[in-house]
Amino acid sequence: MVSVAILGAAGGIGQPLSLLLKLNAKVTKLNLYDIVNVPGVAADISHCCHQLAGGELDAAVTGIDLAIIPAGVPRKPGMTRDDLFKINAGIVRTLVAAIAANSPKAIVAIISNPVNSTVPIAAEVLKAAGVYDPKRLFGVTTLDVVRASRFVKDVKGEADAAELRVPVVGGHSGNTIVPLLSLAQPAVELSEKEVADLTHRIQFGGDEVVKAKDGAGSATLSMAYAGARFADSVIRALGGETVVEPTFISLSADAEGAKEIQALGAGDLEFFAVPVELGTEGVKRIVPLGKPNDYELAAIKVAADELKDSIAKGVEFGRA
Repeated sequence: MVSVAILGAAGGIGQPLSLLLKLNAKVTKLNLYDIVNVPGVAADISHCCHQLAGGELDAAVTGIDLAIIPAGVPRKPGMTRDDLFKINAGIVRTLVAAIAANSPKAIVAIISNPVNSTVPIAAEVLKAAGVYDPKRLFGVTTLDVVRASRFVKDVKGEADAAELRVPVVGGHSGNTIVPLLSLAQPAVELSEKEVADLTHRIQFGGDEVVKAKDGAGSATLSMAYAGARFADSVIRALGGETVVEPTFISLSADAEGAKEIQALGAGDLEFFAVPVELGTEGVKRIVPLGKPNDYELAAIKVAADELKDSIAKGVEFGRA
């Protein structure tokens, strides 16, 4: 049984994520925190939650096993994930500092964009507090895999989106998202045009939602679903199950397992999204990928080039 805190529980992702996690029978205590409106959210699901926290951040993150951070401003039309950095970076730094002080052994799962920078920020905050464990820090990229399986089914109707697994590596924005369609299980036959179109749609699926909502929001429901799936995987792994999920991690969490993705194009980057086998301590191992095709190898190189600057930006902010 697991204690979970959702930081940013009153937001567009936080509210449905809170409800979805309350439906998880393995969650024994659910703490909700936000700077505004959390009493209303708490009242709305008051018969669901075991424990709620409003303005007391320290209370919300004390004695927890898993902290999930969807806090921050959503992306609006015309905004890039980079535009979100100035606001969300400070929010993540504050929240992670509180976790480090009150539950230093907690697993931290970051949803707040831009993940390519906010995860490195969190790492630096945890390092400064002397409690950094790369095996216990994750950027939630599950939505990229959810989209990949869903969009492939849109093209190849015979595929079962619930069963199809498409490895997605790199980062969590635009060209840093690299779906390895050639390594899908079960295998799917796709033309070159289908691969190119699907890759672009998976990479920029968030833009599709922002445009469709016409300025009224971003991908909140699908992200809450993906966040709940990732949280459930972590919780199951804490209980001893073998679970594999894609996630943006420090490759130092499994230096030996990281050699494959480094050779494929990640190079000396500290952080990269890879399929990870989760365990009781967080990252158990990086799961071998196999051999991507030339199109995918080129995309990995593009992703790595873009990630370099995003990671460096996060590290610089986290150390400031």
